[in-house]
Amino acid sequence: MRQLARTPQASPSMLEGLLRRLRELASGESHNGGLRETLEDLLEEPDSGTGPEQFTAEERELLLNALSFGELRVEDVMVPRADIRAIEIGASLGEIVTAMRAAGHSRLLVYRDTLDDVVGLVHIKDLLPFWGDGEHFVLAEIMRPVPVVPPSMRVLDLLLELRRGQTHMVAVVDEFGGTDGLVTVEDLVVELLGEIHDEHTAEEPAQLVRRSDGGFEADARLELDELEQALGCELLAEEERDEVDTVGGLVVTMADRIPEAGETVRHPAGYVFHVLEADPRRIKRVLIEPRLHDRGAPQPPPDRVPDRSD
Repeated sequence: MRQLARTPQASPSMLEGLLRRLRELASGESHNGGLRETLEDLLEEPDSGTGPEQFTAEERELLLNALSFGELRVEDVMVPRADIRAIEIGASLGEIVTAMRAAGHSRLLVYRDTLDDVVGLVHIKDLLPFWGDGEHFVLAEIMRPVPVVPPSMRVLDLLLELRRGQTHMVAVVDEFGGTDGLVTVEDLVVELLGEIHDEHTAEEPAQLVRRSDGGFEADARLELDELEQALGCELLAEEERDEVDTVGGLVVTMADRIPEAGETVRHPAGYVFHVLEADPRRIKRVLIEPRLHDRGAPQPPPDRVPDRSD
């Protein structure tokens, strides 16, 4: 009699292994305190655990994200107003398709007159019935309602609202009714799992790139702390840090206005900031020229910041 081939047993996934370790920790939490406190202690000392208490780098990242998720507010995860891609309610079918292609998004907010008057959202699926014949297309008739939430709302509460309302996007509105930003389900997933790229996601330029001359090219949205760490120098006094979080904010503060592309702003520490890209509302990318006495000095290992020649 022919013996059936044995089906190879699939190896446990990272999630299955992580859940098993959590169950093992939970079973002993009455002796060592709460599960959260136990996890925080273990994650603070990654090399101290052994056996079931030893987490991989991927498991540690997921657990750290999960532990901090409950403390987040909408304002911590939202896409800021300056980065919102939206369409006016009177736009034609062709204009919406063009806007979606340029933005690389399948959903767009819809506004009336200004972005402070958000009236709905449109999904690419809503356009399919009019494909090839947009003569009778009216955006106001096919757009979907969009929920509005305050920036102070807890992310966990927002997640429940999105699930209950079966929607994937909300507009964030301040106390005066102005639009502060937007949040999508994808933004919340990123907070838990990290960046997820698919085959349609264009590769974004690195936020901080070291040049061969010792200078740096930086996205204006880069956290100021990251640039200071790369430069090994503090760029703001302690009393000014509550007002400035990003490299772009630093340049605007130094110039006391929004500089145009091509302008140069000098920092008292000796660094020169060249504005590479900007629009009337914000700076997008800057070049940080090294101080004179830093030129030719030994540079940090290349694994901290990618190299790029001139």
